[in-house]
Amino acid sequence: MAQSNSPTRQAGIYERLGLRPFINVGGSYTRYGGSLMAPQVIRAMEEASGQYVSIQELQEAAGQQIAAWLGAEAALVTCGCASALTLGTAACVTGCDEEKMSRLPDTRGMKNEVVLQKSHRVEYDHAVRNVGVRLIQVESRQELEAAIGSRTAMLFFLNMAQHRGRIQRREFVEIAGNAGVPCLIDAAADIPPAENLRDLIELGFDLAAFSGGKGIRGPQTSGMLLGRKDLIRAAFLNASPNPDRIGRVSKVGKEEIVGLWKALELYLKRDHQADWNRWEKQLQFIGAALRGMPGITTRPFVPVISSQVPHLAIEWDDRILKFSKEQFLEALRQGEPRIEVSPVPTEANRLELSSWMLEAGEEIVVARRCREVLEDLVGPAAAPRDGKDPAG
Repeated sequence: MAQSNSPTRQAGIYERLGLRPFINVGGSYTRYGGSLMAPQVIRAMEEASGQYVSIQELQEAAGQQIAAWLGAEAALVTCGCASALTLGTAACVTGCDEEKMSRLPDTRGMKNEVVLQKSHRVEYDHAVRNVGVRLIQVESRQELEAAIGSRTAMLFFLNMAQHRGRIQRREFVEIAGNAGVPCLIDAAADIPPAENLRDLIELGFDLAAFSGGKGIRGPQTSGMLLGRKDLIRAAFLNASPNPDRIGRVSKVGKEEIVGLWKALELYLKRDHQADWNRWEKQLQFIGAALRGMPGITTRPFVPVISSQVPHLAIEWDDRILKFSKEQFLEALRQGEPRIEVSPVPTEANRLELSSWMLEAGEEIVVARRCREVLEDLVGPAAAPRDGKDPAG
């Protein structure tokens, strides 16, 4: 909930920096700071910060428990999912060869090609290209099989693009296995569903990369790389605390390792159906507050893969209501409290909200502010026809 403006209240940390925190009805986006950690995670990180420990031993111990929980051979806590992609790619290029590791991103004489579907190119694959590999883009199974050769280090699959390409996950894994080439899947924002933590490895991917600071609600600067024991070992050797390694720049500290480990433990014990039900009810409350407003419609939906949680679309008839999406966004942003919605590009007459980052009761504030903004933008005609106040 938004903090009170009482003159006796002590200013928060962000206010002391001259910033305005906001209610997040958008999602677990990095630009919004990811998700909020549970008190148990914060306490675990605080405890971890009070003593020294061998980072190698800590990574091994945390990795063993995480792997056992998720049915993987091995696991590595990383500095976000982007770090997991870089380290996973480096592992496939260098193995445990120290001379090769010290040369990256100079990959001359190494296997330095990564094959992926053209539809799976995304701005985040820069984390793969950091290693110094060349991306080979294909579209069909025939092209994929023809592209695999003596220089192929890895096959890459973007989970959120599962339905965009002509080659689906199971077939992609089969082709990689037939060729004896490791296959990495990027599933950064694809928790929930929780089953993805197990299913992607069970499907046959040699490596799977996840964000730790989104659905799992670990530290924003944490991620996970799961998979084959030999590749996870090579990924660690390409990472900090090892010197002269490409992964030295994405250091993960003892606090983040412990925080991710604790957050995952809590996440696996959660009642995920209860979470889902709560998210739906919060969005239903917001939708009810806008019901009956002329020209305004709301529609619940769930994205196909990435951020696969309940969402609510707010749409308006722009032939009748003459305001822009930018005006709606700015009014929510400049109001009190500040509210941020999904930054995903949409049609000019549509906003998308998701509730899974909301704290209890914040849906009441969001409902009231959305209706207030719409009434200000379109005038008294936007008031509910039945005169009732769903958010009041």
